[in-house]
Amino acid sequence: MHEEKSPRKIPFLQGFLCLLVVLLASFPSCSFAASRSSATKKKASASSVIFPVSGNVYPKGYYQVTVNIGQPPKPYFLDIDTGSDLTWLQCDAPCTKCTPAPHSPYKPNKNLVTCKDPLCVSLHGPTSHQCEPLDQCDYQVEYADRGSSLGVLVQDLFPLRFTNGSISAPRLAFGCGYNQEIPGPNPPYTDGVLGLGTGKSSILSQLNGLGLTRNVIGHCLSVQGGGFLFFGDDLVPSSGIVWTSLSSNSLEKHYSVGPADLFFGGQASGVKGQSIVFDSGSTYNYFNSQAYNAVVSLLKKDINGRKQLQDAVDDKSLPICWKAPKPFKSILDVKSYFKPLALVFTSAKNVQFQLQPEAYLIVTKQGNACLGILNGTEVGIGKFNVIGDISLQDKLVIYDNEKQQIGWASANCNRLPNVDRDYSEGYYQPYSANFNILEESCPATLWLH
Repeated sequence: MHEEKSPRKIPFLQGFLCLLVVLLASFPSCSFAASRSSATKKKASASSVIFPVSGNVYPKGYYQVTVNIGQPPKPYFLDIDTGSDLTWLQCDAPCTKCTPAPHSPYKPNKNLVTCKDPLCVSLHGPTSHQCEPLDQCDYQVEYADRGSSLGVLVQDLFPLRFTNGSISAPRLAFGCGYNQEIPGPNPPYTDGVLGLGTGKSSILSQLNGLGLTRNVIGHCLSVQGGGFLFFGDDLVPSSGIVWTSLSSNSLEKHYSVGPADLFFGGQASGVKGQSIVFDSGSTYNYFNSQAYNAVVSLLKKDINGRKQLQDAVDDKSLPICWKAPKPFKSILDVKSYFKPLALVFTSAKNVQFQLQPEAYLIVTKQGNACLGILNGTEVGIGKFNVIGDISLQDKLVIYDNEKQQIGWASANCNRLPNVDRDYSEGYYQPYSANFNILEESCPATLWLH
């Protein structure tokens, strides 16, 4: 993949600024039930699921997991995104506009979700929803970078192996996207998006509704590439996590915390009372104009005072880059040139989110250091400050919807938890299980236009 990748989507503002969900169209659907015909089947009651993660911030620009879907199960690579709710795959329904992907598009088969289904209604709210009871559930997801997915909501089996040893294949709803708009020359080479937001349509919420996991997710993204993602609370440490409460503002349907004050090099920057959003679907950080301009001004003043770095105007990897007398070889080399940032939460005692230089800078192919904080006001995210993958690396980050809080701690994200004996990569490879699929009859034709 081309190494100078432009900043990726900022998908977190569902139903507010960045995400528009439209449910239209018409077609009957049907309900399904699934059971596994095995004497060894165990009840997966409020356990956890772990997924190995691959990817990096630079040059790839995203982190992904492999999710198996269907019967027989087929693997799909999904971009993990705590900033949006709906999971969707590129779909042959037929596919009118799909981007290059690692696997063939998903093929729907008599598994439509009706527009009166609660999951469909939750995508846009009940007041503006106009449809007949047997209409199919169409959707359109639009992102701040003008990317989008248009398709229809379907249901299928998600074979999962839980940490308590049980195996289950719940039938979950997701988007079957037959028309995608992905801006930029280098779109993510994935099959779709794994939406892990707070809404009812997210995979996490559906698993929780079935009693399979707690409404908790966590991820550990390695700065060296890779890491792990988990659903459920089995892997939440009993101590060592710094917690802060989620915002109680019902308008903010995302993982928002605050208020927080911005510090630079241990000193107050004068930027106070900021709203912070944690979003694994954003490669970089996006600060509002006040916070962004303050950071850039403080960095340039500090750099100019020491006269060790120069502007790297020829490096177009990101808007602001610097070069040293000798090219940087790794992200660790920047620590001696830049000061740390911190978000200090004023509503809690001794709660800070530290951003060491390696958590807000990248080292490019040219050996320059580029600022991984962008001006969010320019892309329309308003007052919010988005913390993306660049600052989530080498931290265990936990989104606890049960207790309405987010926590984090420094961590080694290079290995799966509970050692390879229990959670090796082979543990999560696709497997074939004999499922009895019980279904009602329903029409085979899928009308999409």
